[in-house]
Amino acid sequence: MSNSQRFHFISGLPRSGSTLLAALLRQNPRFNAGMTSPVGALLAGMLNQFSAGSEFGAVIDQPQRQRLLRGLFKNYYEDQAGKDVLFDTNRMWCARMPTILDLFPGAKVIACVRNVAWVMDSIERLYRANPYENTKLFNDDSERNTVYSRVDTLAQRNRLVGYAWSGLKEAYYGEHAQSLLLVDYDLLVQAPEKCLRLVYDFVGESWFEHDFNNIHYDAPEFDQALGLSGLHKVRPKIEVTARHTLLPPDLFEQYAALSFWQTNESTANVIRFKNNITA
Repeated sequence: MSNSQRFHFISGLPRSGSTLLAALLRQNPRFNAGMTSPVGALLAGMLNQFSAGSEFGAVIDQPQRQRLLRGLFKNYYEDQAGKDVLFDTNRMWCARMPTILDLFPGAKVIACVRNVAWVMDSIERLYRANPYENTKLFNDDSERNTVYSRVDTLAQRNRLVGYAWSGLKEAYYGEHAQSLLLVDYDLLVQAPEKCLRLVYDFVGESWFEHDFNNIHYDAPEFDQALGLSGLHKVRPKIEVTARHTLLPPDLFEQYAALSFWQTNESTANVIRFKNNITA
């Protein structure tokens, strides 16, 4: 990672277009983007070693901590030295905005969002498409027994959807909200070029002509290890697909009410539908 390279971050809710967004951004030869990287987990592990309660906390001062964490990003992305802009993806970044913005002043966080009921529906659909696999999303039979136990488990504050939702809400109402852009999945698939142009404006980069009918991204080994095949497979062409939800009506109604970003009570940037799509 050279001193001229710029870091930005992709975060938000699962099943909300972060892999699609990364697949589009990586078409630009100046950009590097992809699915969730291990950098977030490595950063969290290093912070545990720096902090109170660790035998090393007292001997690692603030400047050293900053250098070590910047070095983590630098060394992980060393093989991307030819790229000008690096997008690291992790659902934890919304909950770590004070850290990443201190490490990389001027960095932006792009959070992919979606009606939470459709997030749950999408995960449930993948679960049912793998009927001979007990995915690692659930710890035991009591969590995976029925659609109700599965959705309730995912919604817990320390699990796949609940953690991402809580971190997103923290960032949306937090002191760094101006560095946050929310991209709604439905808008991204309905008007990909308009949305992507707003992303470019947000991160201050010159536009690149993308091919929205020839997209490539898949991570079958990662998905198979999780026991959820197809989790990161992106269709080659962006298109709107209408379907009925698999969730019972009461569950769908319960989780459809959680889209807090529909309000205007934040300084965060949100791509919305007006007469035209605007941020």
